[in-house]
Amino acid sequence: MTTPVDLRERVRRAFDGSSALESPLAGRRPSAVVLLLHESGGVEHVFFQVRTHLVAHHKGEISLPGGARDPGDTSLLHTALRETHEEIGIPPEAIEVLGALDDDEAFVSNYRITPFVGAVLPGVEPAATAPREVHALLTVPLFHLLSEQARAWKVVDQQGRMAATPAYRHGEHLIWGATARIVTSFLGRLDPALTAWTRESP
Repeated sequence: MTTPVDLRERVRRAFDGSSALESPLAGRRPSAVVLLLHESGGVEHVFFQVRTHLVAHHKGEISLPGGARDPGDTSLLHTALRETHEEIGIPPEAIEVLGALDDDEAFVSNYRITPFVGAVLPGVEPAATAPREVHALLTVPLFHLLSEQARAWKVVDQQGRMAATPAYRHGEHLIWGATARIVTSFLGRLDPALTAWTRESP
Protein backbone atom coordinates (compact mmCIF):
# COMPACT_ATOMS: atom_id res chain seq x y z
CA MET A 1 0.00 0.00 0.00
CA THR A 2 1.33 3.45 -0.92
CA THR A 3 1.49 5.81 2.06
CA PRO A 4 1.51 9.65 2.02
CA VAL A 5 5.22 9.53 2.86
CA ASP A 6 5.83 7.27 -0.14
CA LEU A 7 3.87 9.61 -2.42
CA ARG A 8 5.63 12.70 -1.10
CA GLU A 9 9.02 11.07 -1.68
CA ARG A 10 7.89 9.96 -5.14
CA VAL A 11 7.08 13.59 -5.96
CA ARG A 12 10.41 14.78 -4.57
CA ARG A 13 12.27 12.27 -6.73
CA ALA A 14 10.24 13.29 -9.79
CA PHE A 15 11.48 16.87 -9.42
CA ASP A 16 15.02 16.10 -8.33
CA GLY A 17 17.34 17.79 -10.84
CA SER A 18 14.45 18.68 -13.17
CA SER A 19 13.96 21.98 -14.97
CA ALA A 20 10.92 23.76 -16.38
CA LEU A 21 10.37 25.49 -19.72
CA GLU A 22 9.72 29.23 -19.58
CA SER A 23 7.65 30.65 -22.41
CA PRO A 24 7.91 34.29 -23.60
CA LEU A 25 5.27 36.70 -22.37
CA ALA A 26 4.34 37.70 -25.93
CA GLY A 27 1.88 40.31 -24.69
CA ARG A 28 0.50 38.16 -21.88
CA ARG A 29 0.54 39.12 -18.22
CA PRO A 30 2.82 37.15 -15.85
CA SER A 31 1.20 35.07 -13.13
CA ALA A 32 2.07 32.08 -10.98
CA VAL A 33 0.26 29.29 -9.13
CA VAL A 34 1.13 26.52 -6.70
CA LEU A 35 0.00 22.93 -7.00
CA LEU A 36 0.00 22.28 -3.28
CA LEU A 37 0.17 18.87 -1.60
CA HIS A 38 -1.36 18.43 1.84
CA GLU A 39 -1.47 15.26 3.93
CA SER A 40 -4.73 14.82 5.81
CA GLY A 41 -6.09 11.74 7.53
CA GLY A 42 -3.22 9.65 6.23
CA VAL A 43 -3.99 10.60 2.61
CA GLU A 44 -2.07 12.95 0.31
CA HIS A 45 -4.32 15.62 -1.22
CA VAL A 46 -4.05 18.47 -3.72
CA PHE A 47 -5.60 21.85 -2.91
CA PHE A 48 -7.91 23.55 -5.41
CA GLN A 49 -10.17 26.59 -5.14
CA VAL A 50 -13.73 27.04 -6.30
CA ARG A 51 -13.75 30.61 -7.60
CA THR A 52 -16.59 32.99 -6.78
CA HIS A 53 -18.79 34.73 -9.33
CA LEU A 54 -17.37 38.10 -8.24
CA VAL A 55 -14.05 37.70 -10.05
CA ALA A 56 -13.48 39.13 -13.52
CA HIS A 57 -12.59 35.86 -15.24
CA HIS A 58 -13.23 32.12 -14.83
CA LYS A 59 -16.28 32.61 -12.58
CA GLY A 60 -17.22 29.53 -10.59
CA GLU A 61 -14.39 27.47 -12.06
CA ILE A 62 -11.75 25.37 -10.29
CA SER A 63 -8.28 26.88 -9.99
CA LEU A 64 -5.01 26.45 -8.15
CA PRO A 65 -3.91 29.01 -5.54
CA GLY A 66 -2.06 31.88 -7.20
CA GLY A 67 -2.53 35.00 -9.28
CA ALA A 68 -0.98 37.91 -11.12
CA ARG A 69 2.50 39.17 -10.40
CA ASP A 70 2.57 42.43 -8.44
CA PRO A 71 5.26 45.10 -9.05
CA GLY A 72 6.66 44.42 -5.57
CA ASP A 73 7.12 40.67 -6.11
CA THR A 74 10.79 39.70 -6.29
CA SER A 75 10.08 36.61 -8.40
CA LEU A 76 7.24 34.51 -9.77
CA LEU A 77 7.75 32.09 -6.90
CA HIS A 78 7.23 35.08 -4.58
CA THR A 79 4.00 35.78 -6.49
CA ALA A 80 2.74 32.21 -6.12
CA LEU A 81 3.51 32.02 -2.40
CA ARG A 82 2.12 35.49 -1.64
CA GLU A 83 -1.13 34.75 -3.45
CA THR A 84 -1.44 31.38 -1.74
CA HIS A 85 -1.10 33.07 1.64
CA GLU A 86 -3.69 35.69 0.74
CA GLU A 87 -6.16 33.22 -0.74
CA ILE A 88 -6.03 30.18 1.54
CA GLY A 89 -4.07 31.41 4.57
CA ILE A 90 -0.97 29.22 4.29
CA PRO A 91 2.21 31.30 4.84
CA PRO A 92 5.26 30.89 2.59
CA GLU A 93 7.39 29.50 5.42
CA ALA A 94 4.92 26.62 5.82
CA ILE A 95 5.44 25.43 2.23
CA GLU A 96 8.25 23.19 1.01
CA VAL A 97 8.82 24.11 -2.64
CA LEU A 98 9.50 20.90 -4.57
CA GLY A 99 9.95 22.22 -8.10
CA ALA A 100 8.40 23.95 -11.09
CA LEU A 101 6.42 22.88 -14.17
CA ASP A 102 6.46 24.22 -17.72
CA ASP A 103 4.65 27.51 -18.26
CA ASP A 104 1.04 27.42 -19.43
CA GLU A 105 -1.49 30.02 -20.55
CA ALA A 106 -4.95 31.18 -19.50
CA PHE A 107 -6.41 32.12 -22.87
CA VAL A 108 -9.50 33.99 -21.67
CA SER A 109 -7.69 36.21 -19.17
CA ASN A 110 -4.46 36.41 -21.23
CA TYR A 111 -2.10 35.32 -18.45
CA ARG A 112 1.10 33.35 -18.81
CA ILE A 113 1.05 30.96 -15.88
CA THR A 114 4.21 29.72 -14.17
CA PRO A 115 3.27 26.69 -12.02
CA PHE A 116 5.21 25.57 -8.95
CA VAL A 117 4.75 22.41 -6.90
CA GLY A 118 4.89 22.55 -3.12
CA ALA A 119 3.96 20.64 0.00
CA VAL A 120 2.40 21.98 3.19
CA LEU A 121 4.47 21.26 6.27
CA PRO A 122 2.88 18.97 8.91
CA GLY A 123 0.44 20.60 11.30
CA VAL A 124 -0.46 23.53 9.04
CA GLU A 125 -4.10 23.85 7.96
CA PRO A 126 -5.61 26.16 5.31
CA ALA A 127 -8.15 28.87 6.00
CA ALA A 128 -9.68 30.70 3.03
CA THR A 129 -9.02 34.42 3.51
CA ALA A 130 -10.10 35.93 0.18
CA PRO A 131 -13.92 35.69 0.16
CA ARG A 132 -14.22 37.83 -2.95
CA GLU A 133 -12.10 35.36 -4.94
CA VAL A 134 -12.46 32.00 -3.19
CA HIS A 135 -15.91 30.51 -2.70
CA ALA A 136 -14.61 27.26 -1.20
CA LEU A 137 -11.54 25.09 -0.89
CA LEU A 138 -11.55 21.75 -2.67
CA THR A 139 -9.19 19.01 -1.52
CA VAL A 140 -8.79 16.10 -3.92
CA PRO A 141 -6.88 12.91 -3.03
CA LEU A 142 -3.78 12.55 -5.18
CA PHE A 143 -4.52 8.87 -5.76
CA HIS A 144 -7.92 9.87 -7.19
CA LEU A 145 -6.32 12.24 -9.69
CA LEU A 146 -3.97 9.43 -10.74
CA SER A 147 -6.88 7.02 -11.27
CA GLU A 148 -8.76 6.40 -14.51
CA GLN A 149 -12.02 7.18 -12.67
CA ALA A 150 -11.01 10.85 -12.43
CA ARG A 151 -10.39 11.29 -16.15
CA ALA A 152 -12.96 13.17 -18.18
CA TRP A 153 -13.28 15.42 -21.22
CA LYS A 154 -14.56 18.96 -21.65
CA VAL A 155 -15.72 20.28 -25.02
CA VAL A 156 -14.52 23.85 -25.51
CA ASP A 157 -14.46 26.43 -28.27
CA GLN A 158 -10.88 26.83 -29.46
CA GLN A 159 -10.82 29.83 -31.79
CA GLY A 160 -14.12 28.90 -33.41
CA ARG A 161 -13.46 25.16 -33.48
CA MET A 162 -15.05 22.82 -30.95
CA ALA A 163 -12.55 20.44 -29.41
CA ALA A 164 -12.41 18.01 -26.48
CA THR A 165 -9.78 18.76 -23.86
CA PRO A 166 -8.69 16.51 -20.98
CA ALA A 167 -10.30 17.22 -17.60
CA TYR A 168 -10.62 15.68 -14.13
CA ARG A 169 -13.83 14.94 -12.28
CA HIS A 170 -14.19 14.90 -8.50
CA GLY A 171 -17.76 14.52 -7.29
CA GLU A 172 -19.80 17.36 -8.77
CA HIS A 173 -16.70 19.32 -9.76
CA LEU A 174 -14.94 19.34 -13.13
CA ILE A 175 -11.33 20.55 -13.29
CA TRP A 176 -10.50 21.70 -16.81
CA GLY A 177 -8.65 24.34 -18.84
CA ALA A 178 -5.23 25.56 -17.75
CA THR A 179 -5.69 24.03 -14.30
CA ALA A 180 -6.25 20.57 -15.78
CA ARG A 181 -3.24 20.99 -18.08
CA ILE A 182 -1.04 21.90 -15.11
CA VAL A 183 -2.39 18.91 -13.16
CA THR A 184 -1.65 16.65 -16.13
CA SER A 185 1.87 18.03 -16.40
CA PHE A 186 2.40 17.27 -12.72
CA LEU A 187 0.83 13.80 -12.81
CA GLY A 188 2.84 12.98 -15.92
CA ARG A 189 5.96 13.17 -13.76
CA LEU A 190 4.48 10.38 -11.62
CA ASP A 191 2.73 8.35 -14.32
CA PRO A 192 4.03 8.83 -17.91
CA ALA A 193 1.04 6.85 -19.22
CA LEU A 194 -1.08 9.99 -18.77
CA THR A 195 0.73 11.53 -21.73
CA ALA A 196 -0.88 8.98 -24.05
CA TRP A 197 -4.35 9.64 -22.58
CA THR A 198 -4.14 13.38 -23.30
CA ARG A 199 -3.58 12.63 -26.99
CA GLU A 200 -6.78 10.61 -27.24
CA SER A 201 -10.18 12.00 -28.07
CA PRO A 202 -13.53 10.80 -26.71
